[in-house]
Amino acid sequence: MIENLIDWSRAQFAMTAMYHWLFVPLTLGLGLIMSVMETVYYKTGKVFWKETAKFWMKLFGINFAVGVATGLILEFEFGTNWSNYSWFVGDIFGAPLAIEGIIAFFMEATFIALMFFGWDKISRGAHLMATWLTFGGAAISAIWILVANAWMQYPAGMSFSPDSVRNEMVDFAAVALSPFAVNKYFHTMLSGLMLGGAFVMGVSGWFMLKGRHARFALQSMKIGAITGLVAALLLVVTGDSASKNVAKHQPMKLAAMEGLYDGSNGVRLVGVGVLKPDATSNDDAFYAKLAFPRMLSWLATGDPNAYVPGINDIIKGGYPTTEGRALSVDEKIRRGKASIRALADYRTAVKAGKREEAGMAKAAMEKDLDYFGYGYLKNAREAVPPVGITFYSFHLMVILGCYFILLFGVVCWFAWSGKLLKKRWLLRLTLWSIPLAYLAGQAGWMVAEVGRQPWAIQDILPVSAAISKLPTASVALTFFVFLTLFAVLLAAEIRIMLKAIKKGPDTEVDK
Repeated sequence: MIENLIDWSRAQFAMTAMYHWLFVPLTLGLGLIMSVMETVYYKTGKVFWKETAKFWMKLFGINFAVGVATGLILEFEFGTNWSNYSWFVGDIFGAPLAIEGIIAFFMEATFIALMFFGWDKISRGAHLMATWLTFGGAAISAIWILVANAWMQYPAGMSFSPDSVRNEMVDFAAVALSPFAVNKYFHTMLSGLMLGGAFVMGVSGWFMLKGRHARFALQSMKIGAITGLVAALLLVVTGDSASKNVAKHQPMKLAAMEGLYDGSNGVRLVGVGVLKPDATSNDDAFYAKLAFPRMLSWLATGDPNAYVPGINDIIKGGYPTTEGRALSVDEKIRRGKASIRALADYRTAVKAGKREEAGMAKAAMEKDLDYFGYGYLKNAREAVPPVGITFYSFHLMVILGCYFILLFGVVCWFAWSGKLLKKRWLLRLTLWSIPLAYLAGQAGWMVAEVGRQPWAIQDILPVSAAISKLPTASVALTFFVFLTLFAVLLAAEIRIMLKAIKKGPDTEVDK
């Protein structure tokens, strides 16, 4: 039962973000696929490819419209529910979002009209350019949104001002090109392409099962399958890079992802497991598990014998790091509180005109500034994210990723061998796998965001200090208002999409 303001605010933002992410990946995936199809039309001049592109473009447009509505609400919530967060880091976090609105959204709004209404009104080349630029606008939009999110995972390129009590950007390149930002962009884009491939493949499988538009369905199936297969294979590469970033900069998240309570050298990787909800050590962490020896150490560092800390180690500190010995969470909390007190002393001294005292207080604050955010934690256990949600989300994502590599590969094999129409079990499987592709994407975001808790910004600002001071009842009420609104929007989109799919292409596309 949700009872406090923090949990209601988190629940509202999580619900809005999860609904929004139902639409974004399909926009990215269909955007590339329809652009490729229209490129084939431009090269060949065959009307078949024009009508094929127009069909998928119609589904893209339906999905895009609903995605915009949920995205706008999500951005507004930073100012309404998370005003302390917006004040503390608005100079940094707001810059990528401003660029996204000015450049990317402008591109999408401009060229999507030409794409939908420009057929036979502008040249084939100009229309193709409009289609690619529409997809490009969506891809550029994703860049800046993901830069902002990656900065929350790996804050860089900033300097804290004690006079304004704000973090200010000092190095834009460090923000935009951090290892988290680059990896997160490619990983997220690829997940969208994988979902788009799965969606096109599943819808094409439905047409084949119904015996309709056989050529259209087969060619769409091929493009969807190859797009999904390439994306899924590349996701393995970006996922490996992400695991190393997490191991280096978010060790608590990695420990939660693996249900690892006690670290050691040569740590095992859990492939499948059932966690005990009240576990406190490796000995009692699982009811049952299938683990691969030394694999976590290898994935985290590239060395199968490397040391990987567990949850208990991170709390207690003392394990070796590249900077020396890790501090305990209790020590970080103590230093964080000291930094917060020094900031208050500095502001008091400045207000009283005591420059010498202000300088001493500023020096004391900066000494422990790296642990400033820990000063808002009540105890060390608050630094531990929800282990169960993080663990199961991570493993579900990985299992589904492996499943889709296999599925895309099998479909490609039968599609190019000319035997796909006879494999009705496989066509049904492609159709029923569409929800699994959505589930994989949602699980990935659960790992990224829930695994980062309790931090709104890693190690700098916990969610407890980031929220707005609002009546709990108001946030709870708007949670249910938005839940109802998003449910209606989702139901409407599904109904419109299904109607468009059942109708099929506007002309007899196979001729």
